Amino acid sequence: MVLRSAKSDDAYALGVGTRQLPSASDRPLVSIFLLLHYLTLIMARRYDSRTTIFSPEGRLYQIEYAMEAISHAGTVLGVLSKDGVVLAAEKKVTGKLLDMSIAKEGGYGGSGEKIFLLNSNVVAGVAGIAADANSLVNYARQASQRHLFMYNEDIPVELLAQRLCDLKQGYTQYGGLRPFGVSLLYAGYDPHYEFQLYHSDPSGNYSGWKATCIGANNGTATSLLKQEYKEDISVEDAIELVLRTMSKTMDSTTLGSEKLEFATLTLDANKNPKAKIYKPAEIDALLQKHGLGKKEEDADMAA
Repeated sequence: MVLRSAKSDDAYALGVGTRQLPSASDRPLVSIFLLLHYLTLIMARRYDSRTTIFSPEGRLYQIEYAMEAISHAGTVLGVLSKDGVVLAAEKKVTGKLLDMSIAKEGGYGGSGEKIFLLNSNVVAGVAGIAADANSLVNYARQASQRHLFMYNEDIPVELLAQRLCDLKQGYTQYGGLRPFGVSLLYAGYDPHYEFQLYHSDPSGNYSGWKATCIGANNGTATSLLKQEYKEDISVEDAIELVLRTMSKTMDSTTLGSEKLEFATLTLDANKNPKAKIYKPAEIDALLQKHGLGKKEEDADMAA
């Protein structure tokens, strides 16, 4: 046998990048290696072209690919406190020519990209394909209104998460469909379980969390949350924790309203849930309050 060079295995198997071609006794082994390599590639491709086909290892590749798409999306972070829930999200679609007049002047706040109001008692942050997220947000809003019309009360948070997960699970089980390439964080309140934070993924699974993160850099954010989260944290401390964690995990060097969306869910004076999605000016003021906003010279340079 000849010694392998620093070239790839394929190059070595073909005799390229070595000092000499394989000997006559080695050529059958090389042929077997190439055949096995080719068959491995063919077998892998047989199981990732359909949502409904399991691989021999028991995997559904299309769902894994959908989750991979989410890992490249903007970070969404949620923290549950004793008197509220806090959501923050990193916006990827930014630019000086982008019209943000609606987010600044009208509506309920936000740019309509990362954080949405699903019902008066539920706010959601999304990570993944924006078009898929819009479809699920509309479905969730309709489900919430149907429940309100039928029972004359706001939909329980877990029930709303179940409704969306039933829909997403169906898209993994029938031919001709592809999974939704989006994960959601649900921040909500109902009289039964009070404040809650749920996460759902493209497979249709959902789970309850005290603090969690989805999207890019979720591993780093989760590690920071594990170190700093406390059971009896207040909503004000949760806001500070979320902003501090986002400042350490976002790809941007400075935090600003052009790259960040923010929302809180608390109770008003009458003990009714109050969802607040911050407008750009409010986000900048909040960042300045916690010492994480842009410095004046940076703002002048950006202008």
